[in-house]
Amino acid sequence: MPRVKRAVIRRKRLYKLFKASKGFFGGRKNLLRTAVNAVQKAREYQYRDRRVRKRDFRRLWIVRINAAARQHGLSYSRLVHGLDKAGVEINRKILSQIAIEDPQGFSDLVAVARG
Repeated sequence: MPRVKRAVIRRKRLYKLFKASKGFFGGRKNLLRTAVNAVQKAREYQYRDRRVRKRDFRRLWIVRINAAARQHGLSYSRLVHGLDKAGVEINRKILSQIAIEDPQGFSDLVAVARG
């Protein structure tokens, strides 16, 4: 059976691993077994949190819209329902930006939702 020499491959693999674990605390950055676990877990969180970020932003926009709507004596759900019935197709991100940057425009949208 031929002899297998994999020093270069192993070093390359370890280099990639330790590069990925750079900035981790304690042994998680420079001990092989701990670094493997830490990098694997970090990648799981990274994958999961790309989806969670979308949920978090949507929640933030809804909170902002609700706060602005209540200043006009309307709840979030009634505002969105009124806009939907009026045929105003505007997403929550833009509605939130309007509520923050253009209060007059937002009050016009509230009037449309009421009407």
